[in-house]
Amino acid sequence: MTKKDCGNHREHKRHKMFRRLFAAFLLLVIVALLAVLIVWLVLRPTKPKFYLQDASVVQFNLTSGVGLLTSVFQITLSSRNPNDRIGVYYDRIDAYVLYKGQQITAATALPPGYQGHNDVTVWSPYLYGVAVPLAPYLADALSQDENAGYILLYVRVGGRLRWKVGTWISGHYHLQVNCPVFLTIDGRNPHGDGPVPYFHFRQMTSCSVDV
Repeated sequence: MTKKDCGNHREHKRHKMFRRLFAAFLLLVIVALLAVLIVWLVLRPTKPKFYLQDASVVQFNLTSGVGLLTSVFQITLSSRNPNDRIGVYYDRIDAYVLYKGQQITAATALPPGYQGHNDVTVWSPYLYGVAVPLAPYLADALSQDENAGYILLYVRVGGRLRWKVGTWISGHYHLQVNCPVFLTIDGRNPHGDGPVPYFHFRQMTSCSVDV
């Protein structure tokens, strides 16, 4: 056998070894991914459950003629993780108030954190809207609702979460929560602060959750 033949033989053996190593690595990756998929399918994570427990209207003032709304709300929002073996990381979560699809407060960041199996997390933020311009038809609709004695608002929560199964943590998932806020209005303020309408939050409501 010539030196050239020996060189070609060694090169062939080296390529063959590399192909085997690559095939073994690829097989290992596929097995790991299949294991994660099987664990995921067996555990089947359930979406967190959100509830709006309370909503207080601290300020609600619509400037007639110009359609500027200034409002302050304090809400009590709870979240429960219904999973027995899966934890939830809330990496970013914001809350704000909507009226007929228009955002009327700024987004307020809620504290991020980890929620263990079957744990409950409660937030009680203030939501502020200062001189928010309303479309003319929305300003008219809001005035009509106030005169009728009731207002339907929505608390919207948006953010990102991750699932935790054992030591494995998933990528980010988008979270969107919608909570109806049904308020009735009494023209008499029981706190004696003048003719400011008094808003009653009727009852705790369950929120819709999309992940």
